[in-house]
Amino acid sequence: MNFISTRGHAQKVTAAQAIARGLAPDGGLFVPETIPQLSKEDIAALCKMSYPERAAKILSLYLSDYTEEELLADCRAAYAETSFIGGAAPLVSLDDTLNVLELWHGPTAAFKDMALQIMPRLLSRALKKIGEQRTALILVATSGDTGKAALEGYKDLPQIKIIAFYPVDGVSKVQKLQMATQLGENVSVCAIRGNFDDAQTGVKKIFGNAEIAKQLNEKGYFLSSANSINWGRLAPQIVYYVSAYCDLINAGKRKPGEPFNVCVPTGNFGNIFAAYLAKRMGLPIGKLICASNSNNILTDFLTTGVYDRNRSFYLTMSPSMDILISSNLERLLWATTGTEKTAGYMKQLNETGKYAVDAGTLAAIQKDFVGYFANEEATANTILKFWKEDRYLADPHTAVALSAAQAYIRESGDRIPMVVDSTASPYKFANNVFRSIAKKEPSGDLEALDELTELTGVKIPYPLADLKKRAVRFKEVCEPNEMPDRVLQFVK
Repeated sequence: MNFISTRGHAQKVTAAQAIARGLAPDGGLFVPETIPQLSKEDIAALCKMSYPERAAKILSLYLSDYTEEELLADCRAAYAETSFIGGAAPLVSLDDTLNVLELWHGPTAAFKDMALQIMPRLLSRALKKIGEQRTALILVATSGDTGKAALEGYKDLPQIKIIAFYPVDGVSKVQKLQMATQLGENVSVCAIRGNFDDAQTGVKKIFGNAEIAKQLNEKGYFLSSANSINWGRLAPQIVYYVSAYCDLINAGKRKPGEPFNVCVPTGNFGNIFAAYLAKRMGLPIGKLICASNSNNILTDFLTTGVYDRNRSFYLTMSPSMDILISSNLERLLWATTGTEKTAGYMKQLNETGKYAVDAGTLAAIQKDFVGYFANEEATANTILKFWKEDRYLADPHTAVALSAAQAYIRESGDRIPMVVDSTASPYKFANNVFRSIAKKEPSGDLEALDELTELTGVKIPYPLADLKKRAVRFKEVCEPNEMPDRVLQFVK
């Protein structure tokens, strides 16, 4: 299995090279040259496996320069019961249609752990496989959860350093404290004055800066990424859709070959693109419901074919989705239109902030995808509704997805079983969850954790239980144009 760039101007690379580099040298994203297939027999075999075994099997189809023994060892270590208490990706049935895929039972209480517990292991092996002697410097732009999950996954690993940038006013107090108190001798965290798109653009500019690359190389470093632009981050996300289907079959909700739908709260488009790849592999996914918050640029694109980031930006109670540049949409454009058109669309986006796909491309995308969004009021009402009616406690991102799922069912009448991604513990956003249910203000953002558990009886997950007691290590704030200086200072 080789990997190519979405923009078509880079040489083919192995999986290990793609994971080590992160971004293709032409600015594109690495994608597999072919998409492996799953037969009904393969799915039947996967149904009998544990989550780590399923993960190793699926990853082995893409990472052909890793042995199955290596992948199984890494997956067992990554998804161990000690880190994922209660299981890696449990499926919770709410009714005959809705099934919530809880992806946040890992060490940082967010779905990013599903990829960022295995990805550092894949990178460490990749450096050995390609004979890389330099230290990998991981740059992360985060809207809240990726930063903490990456910092936790990469902390104190040899031959790796990591620095995370986040918008100073664009993450929750819990998310900010999780990053500011991160342990590890090889980690750094810096807030920026701006939004997530400013952080992500700043990271991409650093990747494209030949002078910075030269200076880092002289110091024995090279740049890599932990965002979902890195194939090593995206590939593990394919696994939990296959696993969810196996769990539906094992629960008697589906027979092998019968379809199911998937609804994903979406910001950077990586999670839902992983579901799309699973469909392309042969998983019988019917519709992919793309759920957005008030920053509903993806809803508009999936409806009109026009992607336009020249619009108002909103800070919401679901900050991981406060994004106007959905980087992984480039991979869908590649899968639908090929490298030449994709390169053209990305050029237009860079120069004008917008592009429009042709009618044929839009029709092809709409065969698989439909977009919905939930504003702040709808999100809060959905949190309250599912707590009152189902005693299910959802974080705001999960509530956006549940709102979209209900809207799709209501409008389409399609009631086949649906897997709805739950991407974070409600306690990562305890203040807004408490407000939505109690209809009053908590005593404070951190006090809201205790007040929410008193209100609902739902336990605070272990990664957040002692958050208030941890020492703050990182307080730095910079302008977006100062990010390159912070990177160079970090490696001194």
